[in-house]
Amino acid sequence: MKVLITGGAGFIGSHLSDELIAGGNEVVVLDNLSTGRFENIAHLDGNKSFQFVEGSIMNEMLVDKLVERCDVVYHLAAAVGVDLVVKKPLESLITNIKGSEIVLDMVHRYHKKILITSTSEIYGKNTNGPLKEDDDRILGSPLKVRWGYSTAKAVDEMLAYIYWKEKKVPTIIVRLFNTVGPRQTGAYGMVIPRFVNQALKNEDITVYGTGKQSRCFLHVKDVIKTLVKLMNSKDAVGQVFNIGSQEEISIENLAKKVIEITKSKSKLVYISYEKAYEEGFEDMQRRVPDTTKVNSLVGFKPTIDLEGTIKSVVEYYKK
Repeated sequence: MKVLITGGAGFIGSHLSDELIAGGNEVVVLDNLSTGRFENIAHLDGNKSFQFVEGSIMNEMLVDKLVERCDVVYHLAAAVGVDLVVKKPLESLITNIKGSEIVLDMVHRYHKKILITSTSEIYGKNTNGPLKEDDDRILGSPLKVRWGYSTAKAVDEMLAYIYWKEKKVPTIIVRLFNTVGPRQTGAYGMVIPRFVNQALKNEDITVYGTGKQSRCFLHVKDVIKTLVKLMNSKDAVGQVFNIGSQEEISIENLAKKVIEITKSKSKLVYISYEKAYEEGFEDMQRRVPDTTKVNSLVGFKPTIDLEGTIKSVVEYYKK
């Protein structure tokens, strides 16, 4: 197939490009390199099955042309990372809502199938767990920009679902929990690459808040293989799926594990959310996915544990 990946020069998108090309597909990547990096896909430059188009999903004429030429679309382009969302809230909202609206409009125009990546941020402050796809969203005040990303991605999901219900556009929604691996940077608040970089330099590891908040981290290879399986499944259309690990760990213990793996001399330093982000910042205290649904449909099961995931990031940054 000929596949369009929006945001394909990003961390996840670049690994998806590798997987699809290895599977015999042609891949066209659309990315404005705002958070993506050309170096993530530089190794594909010159491959006859790969094309990179530098541009934005906000460019309707460009998106129109690229969607018309493809068979399916993986829509990954978004303003991502807590740090970016807090520092550039208006740009993040517009990109995530209007950009997705443009992409969905074009796949409807040309009758294409689309997989949209959403986020575990959808669940907000819901600390129940493991979280199921139909669980309630619990958010703070709309005046706290922290919740802008969650709200924007919820609008994306609603748009995708309604395009499916009303216009019969074959859409698949995927909520990614924390995804980690080589090529990910700590520039936008991604915690493991930030910890690894600090540890390798024997710098203080900065833990935000109390460090008692917990997360689950899944290797990017397990994520992209699942995305491809869902895209190829007829039964996935019109549905939403969690993808993530269930190996839960506190951020404090995560930092300690990174120190142990890197044999670093780093010490833990705790920083308030107000100092790290902004006054009144709110965080999720727990985020664990229920992956029963995706496991039942495509046999999803993580193959790389947390220690292996951290080691892959360490090796990447050592190189």
